[in-house]
Amino acid sequence: ARHGLVPVRELWQMRLDLASAPPEVADTEAPPPTTPTPAPRPLPDGVRVRAFVPGQDEDAWLRVNARAFTGHPEQGRMTLADLRAREAEPWFDPDGLLLAERDGALLASLWTKVHAPDATSPEPVGEIYALGVDPDAQGLGLGGALTGLALEHLATRGLRTVILYTERENTAAVRTYTRAGFVRSAVDVLLGSPARTEPPMDRTDPTVPTNPPDTPGSPASGTMER
Repeated sequence: ARHGLVPVRELWQMRLDLASAPPEVADTEAPPPTTPTPAPRPLPDGVRVRAFVPGQDEDAWLRVNARAFTGHPEQGRMTLADLRAREAEPWFDPDGLLLAERDGALLASLWTKVHAPDATSPEPVGEIYALGVDPDAQGLGLGGALTGLALEHLATRGLRTVILYTERENTAAVRTYTRAGFVRSAVDVLLGSPARTEPPMDRTDPTVPTNPPDTPGSPASGTMER
């Protein structure tokens, strides 16, 4: 590697075209549906999903977010002030922040956002912004179920493309998103010294230099089912 540097972290962008026909439709003469999003996985017994309510759900969300992103340099350390600042952003939509609960206790959340058209895309683009599952709720299939519901939500907004960012090493997240139809579309590699010791990461790290927080490269997934 140049100057003795070696890859120490690899961040993937993954993309899903909501307007493309699924494989079983593409080879037939029948026209594909307008937005053939994958069918959401069934929710576990007793679990319901609802939208985030500003002024009500901040404390519970921050608690689960911290547990899901334990050790994450930024996402896991979000404060109430940080969350309020994001709620004030023009892109924030409480209907796009999905909460999975059982008996009133928050188990997981999935946060979506919509990027306005810009020089890289003439159309708005949806993003799976942050998916976090409480460690005690692993193994219930909540990551896949919330991903499917998030895609349905973004499709109802008329979006044709959805992106997300995740670490290559986060095999559980990659598996969940691949099952939902996402494919790898870009890679950012962080180079470092061979002697540098990287902490084990199973989640996207928004400190990768080419992807600062709140821009493409935001955390897509915290603790995921193995």
